Amino acid sequence: MANILIVDDDPQIRELLSIMLGHDKHTVSVAEDGEAAIKSYKSHKPDLVITDILMPKKDGIDMICELVGLDPNIPVIAMSGGRGAMLTSEFNLDSAKLIGAKVILKKPFTLIQLQEAIKEVIN
Repeated sequence: MANILIVDDDPQIRELLSIMLGHDKHTVSVAEDGEAAIKSYKSHKPDLVITDILMPKKDGIDMICELVGLDPNIPVIAMSGGRGAMLTSEFNLDSAKLIGAKVILKKPFTLIQLQEAIKEVIN
């Protein structure tokens, strides 16, 4: 199974994803924003990063750009529910795909959709 880093500023999302992925026997670590995720990535080198887009300190777009600079082959799954009138989840996810996310997921998504996304990027 994979070593997965979950990045989301919402503690409930981090916990839910950790539980879901733990049931599939993945090893999970978490970060609350892109800044913490970069530090975690450098020290633990996960097999996969699953990240939200809209976060404080360093958002998902900036984080993905930095990760791809560190490792162009790092699999990234971007997820977003979008916020506000200007930033739809589609815009956020399309942007993430353009800069290096391998798969995008619009929140809310199902466990099956998450499992399929993981299989797509690490198999």
